[in-house]
Amino acid sequence: MIKFYLVVKPAIAFTTLLIGLSVGGLVNAEEGKKSAADIVLEATQPTRNWALPPAGPKAVADKTIVYMAETLLNGGILGVGEGVKEAVDAIGWKLLVIDARGEPEGRSEAFRKILDMKPDGLILGGFNASDNVSVLEEITRNGTAIVGWHAGPTPGPLAGTPVRFNVTTDPMLVARTAASYVVVNSKGKAGVVIFTDERYSIAVAKSDAMADVIRACSGCELLGIENVSLDKTAEIIPELTVSLLAKYGTRWTHSLGINDLYFDFSAPAFAIAGVSAEGGIANISAGDGSISAYDRIRANSYQVGTVPEPLTLHGWQLVDELNRVFSGNLDSGYVIPTRLVLPENVDQDGGQKGVFDPENGYRDFYRSIWHR
Repeated sequence: MIKFYLVVKPAIAFTTLLIGLSVGGLVNAEEGKKSAADIVLEATQPTRNWALPPAGPKAVADKTIVYMAETLLNGGILGVGEGVKEAVDAIGWKLLVIDARGEPEGRSEAFRKILDMKPDGLILGGFNASDNVSVLEEITRNGTAIVGWHAGPTPGPLAGTPVRFNVTTDPMLVARTAASYVVVNSKGKAGVVIFTDERYSIAVAKSDAMADVIRACSGCELLGIENVSLDKTAEIIPELTVSLLAKYGTRWTHSLGINDLYFDFSAPAFAIAGVSAEGGIANISAGDGSISAYDRIRANSYQVGTVPEPLTLHGWQLVDELNRVFSGNLDSGYVIPTRLVLPENVDQDGGQKGVFDPENGYRDFYRSIWHR
């Protein structure tokens, strides 16, 4: 039962260009030695070969969990919520969804409701856990286990918070993959603008890592890093796009964004300015992989690539991580590889429906573990 609460190998020409840098996060020394071409090649391999997590415990019965969404208007948060719903139905629990609407008042009311409810588990959807440590600690004292999606900049347990596991693709590897494609696509001669949202630690981590890759490319030029709040893109991006075109002219060859949303609103501005849809400025997102992004990539129109997250799989993993906590087990430690979606492979792995859904059999795997 679910209740909702509204609280007030592809055909790519590869050029071997060594990146040779460390961008922090989970990217290890061996990753740092890989060329841009190697990174791109790996990210375009079929997902049917992706590993599954280590087997966890059987399903613990009769649990009620809350999915607390920062805002269900965010496609990534909504997609994860849909995955959580699928998984909760499969494991046999009860789910309540609370939408905080992306507002401080909404968050406060949502947390109060959770404190009153005392659910068995809480999934944070898009919240920075470090900004809410006190209330999260109070929630755990009530016996509620907490996991999160994008609750911090790295996957795994979040130090200094009661979040037992943060589910996310490694943002450093996502960033390196998107930026490496720019290096390969431009043959090492890109002029790049990066779009980020400094309100979110994970966004800053990604944009900083992308900037490091571009700076390490001797023939590339980092033109600028633009801080634009995701919820302000509709009003800011069109005018900003025109301004950047006037400022950089033909030096601007590629854009990188921490989310596809930036390109929803830059595309019309490019068209009005006479920038070619195909062969003009190449836009690549280290973001969620929205339906509109898939449409643009399929048409090769104002976006050439995205590094999407498997939102539904992440929802299933969140439920499995809670089940491990309830059973007294360690977390899975599971972090998936990255996937680079380009016009050559856009219709694979759920792409025909405008989503990224890996074909490694994760749904059947989790069901078989929970109900064995």
